[in-house]
Amino acid sequence: MRRKELEMMDTVEIEQFLQEMSFGVLGTNHTDGWPELTPLNFVYHNGNLYFHGSGAGRKMKNLKADERVTFVVAKEFSVIPSYFTDPKLACPATAFFKSVLIKGRAEPLSDLAEKAEAMAAFMQKLQPEGGYEPIDPADPDYAGQLKSTAVVRVTVDELTAKFKFGQNLKSTEFEKVTDGLYKRDKELDRETAALMQALCPHARTNADEQK
Repeated sequence: MRRKELEMMDTVEIEQFLQEMSFGVLGTNHTDGWPELTPLNFVYHNGNLYFHGSGAGRKMKNLKADERVTFVVAKEFSVIPSYFTDPKLACPATAFFKSVLIKGRAEPLSDLAEKAEAMAAFMQKLQPEGGYEPIDPADPDYAGQLKSTAVVRVTVDELTAKFKFGQNLKSTEFEKVTDGLYKRDKELDRETAALMQALCPHARTNADEQK
């Protein structure tokens, strides 16, 4: 059963997460009936997903046969040990994460202007400090590269996101987990605690009551 409390509906937060992440997994359909997964870099730009690579290879063959794809991006923040909330049972052990699942239709681009725009979005994401000339299809040094590089646009049909940060915890459990995170203080623990404060309904309610 899907847990409604984990679903994220805030499009601003979802888009921010997609901009922060640079790596995901593409799912395509092979003609033999088996799904195939390909990890790759991506950029989310103007409501579409883009990836690039060689024009040959299995994923491109799969796309020619079936344009339908799925794409997932996920980031684990903190593992939550059971003893944060229960000294005996293992059941409360979990992990807090963000994930986005996209279903859409993939189309290899032929228009050099859109290719250039997508690649410019890639560079802005992966190399924001610059250090290169703007990608211009009219530039002969770029034109050949743009023609030979496969750039694929995924038009999004469905986008769902799940951010799990203890939204289903009772108030006492919430306090025990956040206290445990601050005391452990490993990588991302403080960020996880901050996200719990931002996303958990009772945490927001408590903050409003204290105003």
